[in-house]
Amino acid sequence: MADLFTGYDAHARTAGGTQSAWDEMFVESDRPRDTYRRIFDALAEMTLEELKGRTDELANSYLAQGVTFDFAGEERPFPLDSIPRVIDSGSWEVLDRGVQQRVRVLEALLADVYGPQRAISDGVIPAHLVASSKNYLHCASAVVPPNGARCQVSGIDLIRDSRGDWRVLEDNVRIPSGVSYVLSNRRVMAQTLPELFSQMRIKPIGDYPVHLLQALRAAAPEGVDDPRIVVLTPGVFNSAYFEHTLLARLMGVELVEGRDLFCSKGRVWMRTTTGPERVDVIYRRVDDDFLDPLQFRADSVLGAPGLMTAARLGHVTLCNAVGNGVVDDKLVYTYMPELTRYFLGEEQIIPNVRSWRLEDPGALEEVLDRLDELVLKPVDGAGGKGLVVGPQASRSELETLRAKLIADPRGWIAQPVVQLSTVPTVVEGGVGPRHVDLRPFAVNDGSGVWVLPGGLTRVALPEGTLVVNSSQGGGSKDTWVVEDRAAPGPATDVRALVAQQAAPRAPLPASAPEVARQDAGGLSGQQQQQQQGRMGRRMPC
Repeated sequence: MADLFTGYDAHARTAGGTQSAWDEMFVESDRPRDTYRRIFDALAEMTLEELKGRTDELANSYLAQGVTFDFAGEERPFPLDSIPRVIDSGSWEVLDRGVQQRVRVLEALLADVYGPQRAISDGVIPAHLVASSKNYLHCASAVVPPNGARCQVSGIDLIRDSRGDWRVLEDNVRIPSGVSYVLSNRRVMAQTLPELFSQMRIKPIGDYPVHLLQALRAAAPEGVDDPRIVVLTPGVFNSAYFEHTLLARLMGVELVEGRDLFCSKGRVWMRTTTGPERVDVIYRRVDDDFLDPLQFRADSVLGAPGLMTAARLGHVTLCNAVGNGVVDDKLVYTYMPELTRYFLGEEQIIPNVRSWRLEDPGALEEVLDRLDELVLKPVDGAGGKGLVVGPQASRSELETLRAKLIADPRGWIAQPVVQLSTVPTVVEGGVGPRHVDLRPFAVNDGSGVWVLPGGLTRVALPEGTLVVNSSQGGGSKDTWVVEDRAAPGPATDVRALVAQQAAPRAPLPASAPEVARQDAGGLSGQQQQQQQGRMGRRMPC
C-alpha cells in the first residue's frame, strides 16, 4: 500500500485556497472512509505497476473503440482513471431529490419566461435580466411543449466544497453532453476491475436509453400514438458525434443530419430510400443558432429550413426545447434560491455556490478590489471557456479582466475559490489527489424526473488546477452509487457482470431493434458544439 500512496496528501490545497480540499477517500492519508474501504483493500493488493497497467488498458480500449477527443489539435483517447469515485446510497438519495427539485424549478421558470412571466411581474427576477440574455429567444414563446416538458435531458453540475457539502455549480439544459462517457466508462471498468463489481452492490446505469426513449415518446405531438423519433446530429466532425451515434443505436431510432430532413406544409419529413417518412420528435444535438436557417443563422446547413414553423404548428417536437439557454445563464443561476421558494415553496436541497452579481450596488467595487481572490465566469460561457481563477492569473490577465468587468458587468458573475473535493487518481509517479466535479443526468418525461445513478465525474488532471473540462485537459472517473449491503456473492461471468451494469434492464418498445438491448458499450463525446465553419466543410447544401 505504501507503494501506491507514498506522499499522498489528503489535504491538498489549490493556489489561493484558504482551506484544504475535502478528500473523498481518506480521512487522513492512511485512513480511508467507510465508503471507500473495499476500494482501499483492493488497491492494497496491487502494485503501482499493476494499477498503471490497468489504466493503460482503459486507454487502449478507448483508443480501439474511437472514444477520443480533440485536445490542442491532437486526437487522444478520453482519459478514464482506473480508481472509481464512490457515493454511498444515503448521499445519493439526497442528490437524487436535489437534482429532481432543480429540474422542476428550471422547467417552471422556462414555462413562465416564455409564458405569463409572473416571476418577473412579482419581482422575483428582473425583467432586464431575461431580456438582455443572449439565449432568450422570442420565437420560443410560440412553441408550447405537448406534455409541458422543455428539458427532456438536464445536466446539473455539482461539486463538494472543503467541508464535504454538495453544491450546485451550474445548470445545463440546452444540449447537455457526456452521458455516453458514463455508459462507456461503466462498461470498460466492469471488464477491468471485475473483482470490485463482484464485491459491491453498485447501482446499474443501463436504464438511461430506456428512460430517454420514453421521454421522447411522451413528448410526441397531440394525436400521435406511435411517434417517429430521430436524433439530429451536426455530423461526423462534431466532437460529440460518437455520443449521438451511441444514443441513436441504443434507442433504436434513426440518426440524421440536416440534409436528411425537409419541411413541407408545416410538417417535417425524413428522406429514405422508400420515400419521405414523417418525423414527429427530434432529439436535436444542434445548437439553436444553427437549427433553422429561416429563423436563425441564414448560412447554416446543420439544420433544416422550416423546423421552427413546424414546431409552432405543433406538428413536431424539438427536444430539448429551443430557447432553454436563458436558464443556463449564470446570472439566472444566482436567483435560483428565490425561484425555488417562489415556484415550489421549498428551500434548495442542494444550495448554490455563493455568487456576486456585479450589477448589484457595491458588488462590482468589491469584486474589483478582490480580483486576485475570486473566480470570474462569463454568464454565457461553457466548457470552462473564459473562466478566470484570480489566484492563478497573471497581473496582465487580471488587468484585462478588470476592463471587461467595468465595460460589461452584466456579462459576469464572481464566486469564491471553492476547493473542489479530491479523489485519488493515477498520475505520473504514483497516485495523487485530483479535484473533481459531478454531472448527474436527469430525464424528464413530463410526469416525473428520473436521475441516472451517479453521473459523469470529471477530473482536473493537471496538479492544483480546478478546471475539469476535457477541452482544458481534464479526464473522467466511473461513478459508483453503492448500496449499503454487500453483494450476495462473487460474479464468475464477467460478461454477465458487464451486462448487468451497462445494459438496459427494462425492455425497450417492440419497435426498437435488438441492438438497443445489447450492452451500452460504444463511442462518446463531451465537448461543446463545434462552430459551423468546421461543419460546413463536410455538409453540402
